[in-house]
Amino acid sequence: MNKVVFLSPKPSDTIRLGKMIGRLLNRGDVVALIGELGAGKTQLIKGLAQGAGVSKSTYVSSPSFTLINEYKGEIPFYHIDLYRLGEEKEAEGLGLEDYFQGEGITAVEWADRIPSLLPEELLNIHIYYTGKKTRSIEMVAKGEKYKDLMTKFGVRSQEFGVKY
Repeated sequence: MNKVVFLSPKPSDTIRLGKMIGRLLNRGDVVALIGELGAGKTQLIKGLAQGAGVSKSTYVSSPSFTLINEYKGEIPFYHIDLYRLGEEKEAEGLGLEDYFQGEGITAVEWADRIPSLLPEELLNIHIYYTGKKTRSIEMVAKGEKYKDLMTKFGVRSQEFGVKY
């Protein structure tokens, strides 16, 4: 399975979807999130963090001024928010490859701002507005590891409106 599209009728469903994905993530996994401002990327990351074992995921927020927040959990969880970057070259000195190849799970908001810096294999998630509170969440696996993750996830996804 390469691609799955979910319909999220409310923000709490986006968080719940993130939890389901987060439970399947392992050390070294990278999730790249793309979507307009306010689309729900941070809500999904809250769920990812909680699913990955971050106990205080309610405190997960966009890093805004620091760009990178690190959260302790069963597996370290790194939340990178590139909203403030104007150009990809501004991210070159952040040491992103250390996060991408590290011992934690890395979630990158505004990942479309650093296309050439992202690892070749990752889980790409694009969130689209479909209404005032509703969203369409498209997951695309890049690489065998993430195709396997998507297959495992498909078994658990019956509670959402899924399009394959």
